[in-house]
Amino acid sequence: MIVLFTDFGGHGPYLGQMEVVIRQILPSEPVVNLVADAPRFDPKASAYLLAALAANIPRQSVVLAVVDPGVGGERRPLVVEADGVTFVGPDNGLFEPLVRRARTVRTWEIVWRPDILSPSFHGRDLFAPIAARLAAGLCPEDVGCRLVDVPRRPDWPDDLAAIIYHDHYGNAWTGIRASVLGADVILRAGGRAFHRARTFSDVPPGDAFWYENSSGLAEFAVNGGVAAEIAALAIGSDVTK
Repeated sequence: MIVLFTDFGGHGPYLGQMEVVIRQILPSEPVVNLVADAPRFDPKASAYLLAALAANIPRQSVVLAVVDPGVGGERRPLVVEADGVTFVGPDNGLFEPLVRRARTVRTWEIVWRPDILSPSFHGRDLFAPIAARLAAGLCPEDVGCRLVDVPRRPDWPDDLAAIIYHDHYGNAWTGIRASVLGADVILRAGGRAFHRARTFSDVPPGDAFWYENSSGLAEFAVNGGVAAEIAALAIGSDVTK
């Protein structure tokens, strides 16, 4: 399958334009819109969200990941193969946590260019055609890619102690894997302290807490409420212990 991870939002033409390109090359291949509301213009926060969600993406899938505020600039277009899943997108740190946590990694720079390349929409004109051809079974070298060293961001932390995502319910995801936190750890964000709970029903209605969400990240929530409304939990807000 081809999996889409973008900050495009669910409205407007951008997701549809990319899918049109994919369908022209692969009319019957499944296309899954995994995330369309990744943190806007924020490859760093998006990188930790993508790494958490990637754990449930089947091997041999192709992930078209576009959070690309530097589109048209100096950043390179990349293909990254990490533990059997292929990722296509910009070299702006979006794949750093994936690369760091993977057992096997190979990286290619996309040197192919289409006849028409919008300077502001590489998702449609460059990344989507490459992703579709890779999903069709072609090798990166066969679609205009050259093997390069794995790009790294050594100054980035293993876990990002900040809010990286708000879901539909107003829960606030952090970039911290819950597995690195102790059972009694109290997390603080937005001027408020949050104790750990196993799940929503373990606390009274209206109580705020943090828990390990289904993607393995520490998440702030309220039983029957909206966590983002009871504290200043904006994207990028710091999280401390």
